[in-house]
Amino acid sequence: MIFFDVAFFSAIAPLLPDYVSALGLSKAEAGVLSASYAAGTLVFALPAGLLSARIGPRRTVIAGLILLGCSSVAFGFADQFLLLDASRFAQGVSGAMIWAGALTWLIAAAPSDRRGAVIGTALGTAVAGALLGPALGALAAEIGTETVFSGVLGVSLALALIAARLPESEMPERQNLREVADTILSRPIVTGTVFVAIPSVMFGAVEVLAPLQIAGLGGGHALIAAGFIAGAALEAVLAPIAGGYSDRAGRRKPYVAGLAVCAIAMVAVAVGGTMGVVMAGVMLTSLGGGICFTPALTMLSERAESSRLHQGFAAGLSNVAWAAGQVFGGLAGGGIASASGNAAPGIAIAALLCCTAAYSFYALAPAAVPATQGEG
Repeated sequence: MIFFDVAFFSAIAPLLPDYVSALGLSKAEAGVLSASYAAGTLVFALPAGLLSARIGPRRTVIAGLILLGCSSVAFGFADQFLLLDASRFAQGVSGAMIWAGALTWLIAAAPSDRRGAVIGTALGTAVAGALLGPALGALAAEIGTETVFSGVLGVSLALALIAARLPESEMPERQNLREVADTILSRPIVTGTVFVAIPSVMFGAVEVLAPLQIAGLGGGHALIAAGFIAGAALEAVLAPIAGGYSDRAGRRKPYVAGLAVCAIAMVAVAVGGTMGVVMAGVMLTSLGGGICFTPALTMLSERAESSRLHQGFAAGLSNVAWAAGQVFGGLAGGGIASASGNAAPGIAIAALLCCTAAYSFYALAPAAVPATQGEG
């Protein structure tokens, strides 16, 4: 479910030029269309967590799959800008429901001593789905969006039927909303959410800075795409490995090590004077992200459990942290780069990563223990 959800999210890229040409969209309107999915996910991230807590993860996932299929059909047949935006936003809402429900379902069904490996596998699966998405978009551009996105409905319904035959992993819980809000705003949960957001800031900035640097050194679209595809493949492989290692050695080691690698990568991307250095920086961002992102998600899940916060809300907070970090990194990186060049935002984000690594090394326990015991 997670694989196909992310694949359909990333399928928009090859279609944007066609929509710009056919509908006369401006660059700003194309950006709105591209961001509508993430906006839907961000807006509905916490409500999806609440839904998972109230009706259970299985029903949340099934509802998300049905919404994904119906909104995809609407997107495939849409020929107006507002209808495309609305259906894309609805796809994002369905993505929030699928992620919150599926991740909650996985965590509840998995042994606690394998939580990192399970979350890493889910994350690796999501990254693998992102690799398939552009191919689906290219296919839709060739044979028609109506055919391809109508097929999404068939896949979604098939997955929903399979999900309906599986047993619910846990009974729905009714948590007082005031208590939920207080817990979400507590220090362990806020800190855990920030631990997820910091690597997301880096990824948002890299998606802006790396293409600018590569293009400035004479690289073309194919080279840019190759770098990001290779990096995503590396991250998909590393995520479950890092999760399994963190189950054995604790979350601190891989998280701090991954942040350190990311800091080096940001400097290489931002100030690299040769194509080889910049491309190495792109690969290193995926290496560092593959090492640190899974422990960050696992820590947030464990902090939610120790604070008696339903895992659906933890999944929702991870969506909020990812989307907010991506948006902030992209806007800040692009804005500062426009004003003062690529070096300034790259070095600033590298400093942010180093500060987070230093704090994490101090605050986190060396072994996997509850957050309330391991945070200083």
